[in-house]
Amino acid sequence: MTSSTSSTSSDLSRGGRGILALEVDGDGAHPAAWRVTGRAPAEVLTGERTVQAVRDAEIAGFHAVTFGDGRLAPTHGPAARLDAVQRAAYAAPATRSIGLVPVVDAVYTEPFHVATQLASLDYVSSGRAGWIVSARGLAEEGAAVGRDPVPEAELGGEAADVVAANRRLWDTWEDDAVIRDRCTGRYIDRDKVHYADVTAKRFSVKGPSIIPRPLQGQLPVWTPTQLLDRSGAGDGLRLDGGHGTDAVLVTAADLEALLAEASARSVGGLDADTVVAELTVVLDARGQTAQERWVELETWEAAPAGPARFAGTAAQLTDYLTELLSVAGGVRIHPAVLDTDAAELSHRVLPELRRAGILAPVGPGRTFRQTLGLARPASRFATA
Repeated sequence: MTSSTSSTSSDLSRGGRGILALEVDGDGAHPAAWRVTGRAPAEVLTGERTVQAVRDAEIAGFHAVTFGDGRLAPTHGPAARLDAVQRAAYAAPATRSIGLVPVVDAVYTEPFHVATQLASLDYVSSGRAGWIVSARGLAEEGAAVGRDPVPEAELGGEAADVVAANRRLWDTWEDDAVIRDRCTGRYIDRDKVHYADVTAKRFSVKGPSIIPRPLQGQLPVWTPTQLLDRSGAGDGLRLDGGHGTDAVLVTAADLEALLAEASARSVGGLDADTVVAELTVVLDARGQTAQERWVELETWEAAPAGPARFAGTAAQLTDYLTELLSVAGGVRIHPAVLDTDAAELSHRVLPELRRAGILAPVGPGRTFRQTLGLARPASRFATA
């Protein structure tokens, strides 16, 4: 996922650079997942449950885990709507190599707070934090925090403004701003701490940040294509030297459409190598076919529309991911039932992909940017 201001070329999906992220929200992507696990609803909503899921994903060799979020209480089932950044931060000290990527709203959350929370996550995770930009803009979400609704046509522009503000805030402290000079009693070099000075349509930020520059300099930012396609978002979220988005999350109605979408060489102004495809997965497991398992889940509650769904054997999924990762930078997997499908992925899919040399390496000591093949950018405020 290397970037430039005019075009993007990346080896992420070539020569062992494929990225796999696992969504670990609740008990799985299907709203009835908790009903077939034998786990009491209260057990889904614990920090220990989150830590165990993240640890298991790290041991399996996933490059990142993602944490869903939303202000509104789920209408069905015990989806884990504990704050996504807090869940990621809670799991950080218990892990060593896996990227931690929460979903964070960019419409009804103050940009200054988003920037400082994510910077803090980067520190507590030793440089393994990322950000999935959310901008649903639901009036009910705005009302929950006393904000007027943002018109749908302006959501893209609003999100672009927030991402740009966050990028500037992360740069307000130069890398060597903290000096800790005991002789003079100076903690920082004030000449190396700058004001963000952002004025957007619905907010302004003076700055500087209250937290030193993140360990990664800039956290990797992933943005859904639906948001990029909305009016006014294109320029502000375009891949632009680390000032916009670093990758796009692509969804489609079915598997063939997902391949076609990921194959497109330009998605919202980005090369397809910066694409992370969204995929729901239900596999043959525990003596049941994938279809039988899905039917059982559906008898409890019908799943809402979501990412393209793969249902089949682990070997078939390995073949499909091999094809998908030949045209996309990565895949974000939404397991239908987290425990069951993640176990099949861990034991039967990831090892085969690694043997085939498709996946990027994992291990402690790497920042999330390094895992993604992104260079660490200099602060825009830094002087020669």
